[in-house]
Amino acid sequence: MSGHTISKRSRWTTYDDSWAVSPLNPYERRVVTANLERAEQSIQAAKDLAIKGYHDFAAARAYYAAFYGATAVLLNEGLDFSKHSGVIASIHQRFVKTGKLSKEQGKDLNWLFEIRNIGDYGGTAHVSPAQAERAIQAAESFLRAVKSLLNR
Repeated sequence: MSGHTISKRSRWTTYDDSWAVSPLNPYERRVVTANLERAEQSIQAAKDLAIKGYHDFAAARAYYAAFYGATAVLLNEGLDFSKHSGVIASIHQRFVKTGKLSKEQGKDLNWLFEIRNIGDYGGTAHVSPAQAERAIQAAESFLRAVKSLLNR
């Protein structure tokens, strides 16, 4: 993002004692779009890696597809986080608890994070072919839901 950040406060404005998000500026729209594109590419990479038998890496890419989608929807709300845990917690607070995303989608995001940790840091533990396939399906479903929230 070449030094640009979207401030947590810069897009929130008040109207008659209630808070609302102001529209995205052109740069912010490009950042949201770039995250969605990266999410789609990560899904494709996960599928390619799974076909080749790289299940650990396929699961990690599936997680990142969901993570980039989550980041896009949060950026659309004017929120930017430096940690994965912040992104996940905010998705639960702002989208799962409010019903904008289903509880199942929230659980899938948590599970994708866990399976990514096994794939990346599991030592002797590895992601199975079935887990990699489930991760890809969960990431695709999560990304569809996020794109629907963004009207894309």
